[in-house]
Amino acid sequence: MAGIVNYISESYNELKNHVTWPSYAEAQKLTVIVLVFSVVFSLLIWGVDTVFSSLIEQYFNWVKS
Repeated sequence: MAGIVNYISESYNELKNHVTWPSYAEAQKLTVIVLVFSVVFSLLIWGVDTVFSSLIEQYFNWVKS
């Protein structure tokens, strides 16, 4: 049990004294960047999935004929 308490104490000390936290404005800016890239990446994956789905459907229609 003492090991867990020591771990939590050291973790708290590390976060409080050794981590450089971004300012609120910087955190907002970075959040917007992450959201934009997430939307762009998801649209890219959706587009590739749609193209491959169409190609596979055409292949099976060709094989079935």
